[in-house]
Amino acid sequence: MQLVLFNKPFQVLPQFTSPDGRRSLADYLSLPGLYPAGRLDYDSEGLMLFTDFGPWQARISQPGSPLAKRYRVQVEGDPTDEALEPLRRGLMLNDGPARPTPARVIPEPVGLWPRDPPIRSRKAIPTGWIELELNEGRNRQVRRMTAAVGLPTLRLIRWAVGPWTVEGLGLGQSRAVSRTEAEAVLSAGRRELPTVRTSGRRSRSASRARGPVRN
Repeated sequence: MQLVLFNKPFQVLPQFTSPDGRRSLADYLSLPGLYPAGRLDYDSEGLMLFTDFGPWQARISQPGSPLAKRYRVQVEGDPTDEALEPLRRGLMLNDGPARPTPARVIPEPVGLWPRDPPIRSRKAIPTGWIELELNEGRNRQVRRMTAAVGLPTLRLIRWAVGPWTVEGLGLGQSRAVSRTEAEAVLSAGRRELPTVRTSGRRSRSASRARGPVRN
């Protein structure tokens, strides 16, 4: 049973194959037998987790997972507590209501790696940073939520999944989590997860199927 953390760069496909020549995970990682536990959009950056153990993959990636995903987001405009209040209360998106989320204004993260290509700067339009937590797996949810409160997303970084963060991980770098640490986090309060039966046997390996789309 293995668990690996990876800091995904901007404009990298969250899969190991590229049908059209764009950069993919294979340009950075060689992880035979390990598969993503959740996804991260091509134009988003930050933490991805990989495992070869099906129950861990499900616990991390399924909507409603107890492991909240924390995002640091550069937005266009001047984020204020008042502007973020609808996110804290929960707001309506075009595919249904979004759950209330902790949302706060933060300074620009210290030691943040430069994005390539960089965000286009416009002197007349201010930008700021906010932090959100989600445990839903809806398509491009962070971008849609910030747009709904008049703060379009310019840069989206998944900073943390549960207790694991990208801090100390250089862009495009990965590190393995010890089995002891992974089991302590992923077994805490765990209910028995459903198993898939194949030819009368239980399958416990990580799924090759694409997981829920993440921001």
